[in-house]
Amino acid sequence: MPAPKPESKSVTLSKRAVYVLRQKVLRGELPGGTRLYEVALSEELQISRTPVREAMSRLAEEGLLERAPGGGFQVRSFTRRDVIDAIELRGVLEGTAARLAAERGADARRLRGIDDILSRLDGCFGAYGDPVDFDSYSELNGLFHAELAGLCASPLILRELERVKSLPFASPSAFVLGRPDFAASHRSLVVAQAQHRALMRAIAAREGARAEAIAREHARIARANLEEALEAEAGAGVMPGLSLIVP
Repeated sequence: MPAPKPESKSVTLSKRAVYVLRQKVLRGELPGGTRLYEVALSEELQISRTPVREAMSRLAEEGLLERAPGGGFQVRSFTRRDVIDAIELRGVLEGTAARLAAERGADARRLRGIDDILSRLDGCFGAYGDPVDFDSYSELNGLFHAELAGLCASPLILRELERVKSLPFASPSAFVLGRPDFAASHRSLVVAQAQHRALMRAIAAREGARAEAIAREHARIARANLEEALEAEAGAGVMPGLSLIVP
């Protein structure tokens, strides 16, 4: 496999903006309802407005931001229960998609394409003891889940999945791991990758019930990571950065 091309400067700046803005939301520096302005953020981050705009669009896809009246973006407000329910609902829909893909028989060419994505995900772990390439893992994980959902060939399920992924933290690429070099976070990603491969084996073997069960269990990793982050950083029952009162 040829070595991946180095990222352009604009892509690198966009990733940096995504990370910084996501952390500001999670840490409470940008509470729910805060209106975001491209010019002010670009000056604060010392980058051009284009990466900032791309970062805000990405965080809107993750459910952390929403379109503001009159244009632009603002930080979303929602409860912890909303977040947990959104993750659970994604697991249900992805489980259904996986079961249908297994029962109906998935296209062999698409399965090979997903296997290639999994190999690239393996490469994100590097040598033993090295930190995970968190940005690449997040992007490839999102791609894996999109391709996985497409195997069911159901426009209805795909439409509902897109709706769910716009909810807070329900997007597969919206990881909440605190610091990605933590040992616990590394173990979480290793387990998630093992589940990816087990899920694809079940689909290829046309084991619908097993594929559905793995997909639903897989979504629980996101829930566990979120709850762990909340316990570590919120403490008093307020979701960091989102001014959310836990019901």
